[in-house]
Amino acid sequence: MSHGHIKPLPPSLREWAERVVGPLSAVQDASHPRASSRVWDVTDSRGLRFFIKQSASASFYERETFGYQSAVPALGFGRAPRLVETDARQLALLLTAVPGTPVSRLTLPGPAHRSAHRQFGALLRRLHGTDKMPGAGRREARAALERLADDAETHLARATDLMSESRRALVRRAAGHVRKLTDLLAPAHIHGDAQERNALWTGQALPEQRTPGQRPLEQRTSGQQASGRQAPRPASGQLPSGQLAVIDFERSRYAPAVQDFVRLACGPWQDRGDLRAAFFHGYGRPLTDAERQALPCLAALDAASCLAYGPDHGEHDVTARGLRTLARLENSAWGTFV
Repeated sequence: MSHGHIKPLPPSLREWAERVVGPLSAVQDASHPRASSRVWDVTDSRGLRFFIKQSASASFYERETFGYQSAVPALGFGRAPRLVETDARQLALLLTAVPGTPVSRLTLPGPAHRSAHRQFGALLRRLHGTDKMPGAGRREARAALERLADDAETHLARATDLMSESRRALVRRAAGHVRKLTDLLAPAHIHGDAQERNALWTGQALPEQRTPGQRPLEQRTSGQQASGRQAPRPASGQLPSGQLAVIDFERSRYAPAVQDFVRLACGPWQDRGDLRAAFFHGYGRPLTDAERQALPCLAALDAASCLAYGPDHGEHDVTARGLRTLARLENSAWGTFV
């Protein structure tokens, strides 16, 4: 949900949504805590919930619309929102709600956490759809990787004091190596922002580890998508079970499949090899040799992007991710990414 200033639903967006689903009985700001995020959780007169999302740019709108129309249906019912309607003039999407709370907000028992990552891997494999990749998609994926390497210098110029000379050299070596791997990496329709905050879990967190004042999981909803439906309670003594759904496809595009593993490798997999193993068990195949080489290189390029973007936009978690990744790479921890 949003923090600080509440963003009201613009009248033009409300009028558009009501033409599609009828009168709205409730509207709640569900934006992320940044100026460019504009999302509203709405309920119609029948009690059905939807989300209205206004994209920050035309490119985000086009990517997300294309993703929902072409690749997201492969995930299956209840595993991602469904696109109801779009308005190109207002860069708006009307989406169905799916249940769950972002994994990043939960404290999960080990088996449940591994199950979440196993399902995440299975869903991304469906999304990637590499067996049916069109020729244009393959060309776009190759070009996307080349642009990523080319952007390294721009990010290094913006990162200024946060980048030592040794770290700049590390990023440049990574960019050079990625270019050599371009033709060896499997293309895919990637999610583009695959991380725990965009993975919704319907199982239960450990109640004794909830932060003070935090509501029980079945009463909470994600800042992006939720159904309001209560998660089932496991029988006494049973391990919690649940289902994963994936949200937020504004960065979906054709690119090498390995790019979807970067933010997980730079986040929850750092000290949890069991989560990484569970993910690839669900994904159905291990990394190829080329992907094993590319992943730490892509992590270095991601770190440079983080340090170019995070400080200027007050996104301290993004800045921290970049610094943490470079520290790991500087300490010869390349192998920990794979």
